[in-house]
Amino acid sequence: MSEALEKAEAAAREAATNTVDVAQIVAAVVAAQQLAQQQAPTSPAPARQEFDTKKWVTIGGLSIAAGLVASLFAVAVAIGAVSVAILALVLRSIWRDVQRGR
Repeated sequence: MSEALEKAEAAAREAATNTVDVAQIVAAVVAAQQLAQQQAPTSPAPARQEFDTKKWVTIGGLSIAAGLVASLFAVAVAIGAVSVAILALVLRSIWRDVQRGR
């Protein structure tokens, strides 16, 4: 029975050693986590900018002005297209008259 007692005593020593090792590992992990939390830079929240009325009124005014210029350009192109169409019809009519000998 002394052999069984020796085996049990050896197992108890090994378990005690393992317990100490696990406790040291846990302490190291906790220390590492605390160190990481202390070193983590905390960035401050960005300051919220105030609403700039002048900026948005300027943007709106410029947008409206650009829209008006674009619409006037579209009207000018349409008038030009109608003028060219009328000119083509008149010239065609004149050309037919010339061809018939009038």
